[in-house]
Amino acid sequence: MTRNFQDGGRLRPIDLARGHGLSTQAIRNYEAAGILPDAERTRHDYRAYTPLHAQALRAFLALVPGHGHQTATLIMQAINRGTTEDALRLIDESHAQLIDDRRTLQAVEAALDDLGPVPQERGDTFVGPLARRLGIRPATLRKWERAGLVRPRRDPQTGYRVYCAADVRDALLAHQLRRGGYLLEQIAPLIAQVRSAGGVAPLESMLCDWHARLSARGRAMLTAAAALDAYLDGRPDPARRQAE
Repeated sequence: MTRNFQDGGRLRPIDLARGHGLSTQAIRNYEAAGILPDAERTRHDYRAYTPLHAQALRAFLALVPGHGHQTATLIMQAINRGTTEDALRLIDESHAQLIDDRRTLQAVEAALDDLGPVPQERGDTFVGPLARRLGIRPATLRKWERAGLVRPRRDPQTGYRVYCAADVRDALLAHQLRRGGYLLEQIAPLIAQVRSAGGVAPLESMLCDWHARLSARGRAMLTAAAALDAYLDGRPDPARRQAE
């Protein structure tokens, strides 16, 4: 990163921007959003950043891939206003979400392992009991039906939806995939392939991609932790300043 040594080693907005492939407007926006601490001003009212601002920027950019832009912003805002405990709580919640996502993937894989030929005469249920089993609203099941995820038959006398064992299997699979962040339009062709192929081979590439994305998030969180720790170490200690 290029420093402006004509002003005591301070960094100009363009110095920060060039070092990270950003625009100077992005740097100003990050400062206005509280992602960067407030910059000092020169006697000509120009912004003057420091190496600490560069550390803050590196920390934020490292946080985004693992925690997402919104959470990364909240973390930096909390640190810059002096509420580090709030930032650490956000990081803990993000890690907990990753653990939950890993468990969801394991559940999907377990559900897929259980998929197989199901007898038509077993497993019949209605929309209410199935919705309660999945922890969703009946309206959600009807929405899934319109999207082609489930295909219940209608009772000829009552007109009620009747879900056979294969429909229950498809609903369970759809529910797990939705928890994994997949959209209805992504899930429908996958379930259609499972139906037509009679197995889960069409989903293997999706599961591999899912594993890779979770691993990438985990690695990104490790990288972000190191960058954020460096920024925290470089920040002034409020307790020390009060003691002085």
